[in-house]
Amino acid sequence: MENPLNLIKNEISKIEETLQSLRVSQHPFINKVSEYVLFAGGKRVRPLLCVLSAKALNPDLKNSLYETSLLFEYLHVATLLHDDVVDSAEFRRGRKAARNLWGNQATILVGDYLYAKALKIASSLQNPSIMEEITQTTLLMSEGEVLQLLHLDDTEISEEAYYEVIYRKTAVLISCSCKVGALLSGVEDKKAEELANFGYNLGMAFQVIDDLLDYVSAETGKDLGKDFSEGKVTLPIIFALNLAPAQEKKELLRLLKSKDIEAKDFKRAYEIIEKNRGFELTFQKARSFIDTAKDYLQFLPPSPYKEALLYISDYLLTRKK
Repeated sequence: MENPLNLIKNEISKIEETLQSLRVSQHPFINKVSEYVLFAGGKRVRPLLCVLSAKALNPDLKNSLYETSLLFEYLHVATLLHDDVVDSAEFRRGRKAARNLWGNQATILVGDYLYAKALKIASSLQNPSIMEEITQTTLLMSEGEVLQLLHLDDTEISEEAYYEVIYRKTAVLISCSCKVGALLSGVEDKKAEELANFGYNLGMAFQVIDDLLDYVSAETGKDLGKDFSEGKVTLPIIFALNLAPAQEKKELLRLLKSKDIEAKDFKRAYEIIEKNRGFELTFQKARSFIDTAKDYLQFLPPSPYKEALLYISDYLLTRKK
């Protein structure tokens, strides 16, 4: 059986070639802004999951699969452009954020265009089930952007509310990528739903690990501690605040709300979170999501594509960026 990593690299290469060969728009400015983010080093996780899910059920599937999978990259990049405006981000993937080059208005409008581009690809399939999945996902993602804004600086956000935010922010699109891939293969709804559940749990783990890496890895393409310095309350902080003694909880909240975070402040916050099991419990939660995700793949027949999906699941727990 083919090595899963080689298969993944081969599929990403095909996705990349397809993305390079297609212009986003006939308008040069829209191309310039969108391609600045599209080709900034993204991992193509969402289109890859669409392709692998489809081929795990129908290895011989063609039908413009790679072109269709790109709609998930367009949706993802649209959210990145919007997020950078909402967060007043200075950098994205180690480069200046698009908003710093072309302004907030242009960045938002190009993000809107990419949403529309994705919907047009979906409608061209003339498959009502797929169109319903894409439109519902787009609605939930828009809700996620609003929820994230509402919970900004919310130091009392619950674990459950955090999961609601990251479901809409990250997991819903990954879940949709997997389900649409399944639907493209022509399987019945039950099997497609299994892939959707796999994608949901994979997506939840992906965002939980991403939030953990803000504290424990300098290889994320963003400044270490960036979320903390912006006052974002993610799962490591939620767990730590729930377990910390009153004095340490008070200190962590003070540091979180501080406008000028220095290296020593972040170090102290890190110590409090680590002491109160914030990192440990966050990783355990990510592992739980991954274990559940892999369970949903049991119905798939043995194939290199199934092995690739399992490989990605395990890789998420060890990634450094």
